[in-house]
Amino acid sequence: MIMNIMGVKLMAKAVIINGSPTVGSRLTAVMDYAERKLADADFEVTRINVGQLPPEDLIHTKFASEHIVKANGLVAEADAVIIASPVYKASYTGVLKTFLDLIPEKGLTGKVILPLFIGGSLAHLLSIDYSLKPVLSSIGARHILGGVYAVDAQVARTEDDGFEIADVLQDRLDTAVDELIEETRIRINGTSK
Repeated sequence: MIMNIMGVKLMAKAVIINGSPTVGSRLTAVMDYAERKLADADFEVTRINVGQLPPEDLIHTKFASEHIVKANGLVAEADAVIIASPVYKASYTGVLKTFLDLIPEKGLTGKVILPLFIGGSLAHLLSIDYSLKPVLSSIGARHILGGVYAVDAQVARTEDDGFEIADVLQDRLDTAVDELIEETRIRINGTSK
């Protein structure tokens, strides 16, 4: 819980930018896990599903589009931002890139950023550092946490169309999201509690 100088409870805000073009992918399980942890820590969490934004708005960089303005408003209001994407061809998705191109030049200034990526193997482990972080820096991000790179095998589909996250991945997500919570609280009011 965060209090302002008048002792009024404030909710920290987080937005999860889902860069997957596929609804119900393994990445969904990772985002859901992170979202539950944030909600348990009294964060107000919203999600931007980039794959559900109008393709024409993304491809033609329609900054004034109602959908883009609304999505960018969620980013602007957030104290913390999770950027989530599957890895395709050694990088994050093209649909995520089209949205990042629409975030204003300093749109990530002052926000704590946590990348969450998932790929088929560890071969593209450094995609967060080499493909995502430079783009985030160009739009004002200065506080980018190390992030979590998961492999598909760590998120198994269950018979009831759910997912089971491997313990090792849960541990890494716990550590990363706890750091996001702590760093966000420090940035908001200078303390961790």
